[in-house]
Amino acid sequence: MLYSRPCEYAIRATTYLARQRDGELVPVSEIARAERITLPFLSRILYDLARNGLLESRKGPGGGFRLARPARQIKLRDIVDAVDGLAGLERCATGLSECSDEIPCPLHDSWKDLRRRIKAQLERVSLAQMARAVERKKALLAAR
Repeated sequence: MLYSRPCEYAIRATTYLARQRDGELVPVSEIARAERITLPFLSRILYDLARNGLLESRKGPGGGFRLARPARQIKLRDIVDAVDGLAGLERCATGLSECSDEIPCPLHDSWKDLRRRIKAQLERVSLAQMARAVERKKALLAAR
């Protein structure tokens, strides 16, 4: 797994929000039910995303969460960075404390290229693209 379970849940929840009408507040209980994520765990994740400026929230009756900006402007990199940070992609793939171009581990060169491609992909894919992919998947599964 490239990222933590909370990060996976954050991607799923924000993709769910991207599939809703623009500006619509969605109760955390609805997202939790739809994505099969425990409510307390998801609540903490969504509040963290709101603190990081990716979501807006409103408490009380009629409250919930929505994207803070259009789904096409939120990249997977933004979510991964908000939840896990990007430092994990900078660490040595074998866990060595000393690893660089000058003092490489056995995986250094291949991991360096892979890390570059992963970061580029996270920067390229938006929540709008994720939402379209989920819709296509649901349509294909329904047609079976």
